[in-house]
Amino acid sequence: MVELVDTRDLKSLGQEWLCGFESRSRHHTNRLAMSLSPLLSLIRISKRHSHVFLTVIAVALTAVLSSCGGKSGYFKIEGKFLNMNQGEFYVYSLDEVTDGIDTIKVNGGRFSYQIPCEHEATLMLVFPNFSEQPIFAESGGVAEMKADASHLKEMEVTGTDDNELMTRFRQQTVSASPPEIQKYAETFIEDHPESAVSVYLLRKYFIISDKPDFKKAEKMVTALLEKQEKNGMLNRLRQELKTLGAVSAGSTLPTFTAIDTNGNTVNDSYLREGKAIIYLWASWKYESKELMKQIKKAVRRTGGNLKVLSISVDAIKKECTEQLEHDTITWHNICDEQMFEGPLVKKLGLTSLPDNILLDNGRITDRGLTPAELRTRLEEMGK
Repeated sequence: MVELVDTRDLKSLGQEWLCGFESRSRHHTNRLAMSLSPLLSLIRISKRHSHVFLTVIAVALTAVLSSCGGKSGYFKIEGKFLNMNQGEFYVYSLDEVTDGIDTIKVNGGRFSYQIPCEHEATLMLVFPNFSEQPIFAESGGVAEMKADASHLKEMEVTGTDDNELMTRFRQQTVSASPPEIQKYAETFIEDHPESAVSVYLLRKYFIISDKPDFKKAEKMVTALLEKQEKNGMLNRLRQELKTLGAVSAGSTLPTFTAIDTNGNTVNDSYLREGKAIIYLWASWKYESKELMKQIKKAVRRTGGNLKVLSISVDAIKKECTEQLEHDTITWHNICDEQMFEGPLVKKLGLTSLPDNILLDNGRITDRGLTPAELRTRLEEMGK
């Protein structure tokens, strides 16, 4: 005999236990509770029919638990592309979840990628056109991506709360101007201080943008830490902001040591006498390559008195060195294949492409000049 009973407590049990060990995503928890509702509403069964009930429960649990998410301790992303049947793109982590840069293969327009993941992390996908988009990972999470390779800014990612929030932000800003996007980002951060998306937007639009706002970024970091005090990236950003203050115009160049693309050691003492420039570029950024040619002309006009240290954010050193050989660039160049996550790039606060720091006897006179401003400065040198 079956009796109808109030299922509210049973739904609560389903939410707190059934998905608890499989996924931390509320998205999957709610889906599970909805899936169980029709089944749980049937229940109270006599002993004579209990074995039938238990069989039904076992089958139902097997089905719904499989929808709770991925394997605990791992994060998985699956996706499909329009207008990209075969190819590859890169992925790296802002939280050091991945070991350097991984390659994701696309076959038949589809891909699948899984990594160990014990805590929330932000992955960066780098596409063939070198645009980047974030994916927010969590233990046991599974994200699904749909994208048109010719309109990657409109990609959709579902499956976890943060990825769905980021998808809505993309859709909201797809036609917005840069100032409008920054305003949208500020509003989003205020409305979602608990979200990993807010940390990403803070970094992208207020710290590493063409026109950073470090003072506002400091206030935002403080506000977000009230809700995410154990967030490792937020704590690193707070430290980076302190570093950026130490390499502003008027400051002395900090000490550093690095290995250039020829295997030679280079340090800050190389740049402490006379005029010098530190220049950030990439082989895939046309404007940065053209500006480097202008720097080369300025070096020639000054009779070699202008010292240059260039830093490439290429993911593959070979592509960097081939470009240097093509343009006959002979000064020190650094390429550690860590892109914007390289230790020297971060220490110097270089955040965009192209980026620059101008020095006079080891003191920073200017930084972050626009391409037009830098061209003007270079043309004045040696006259």
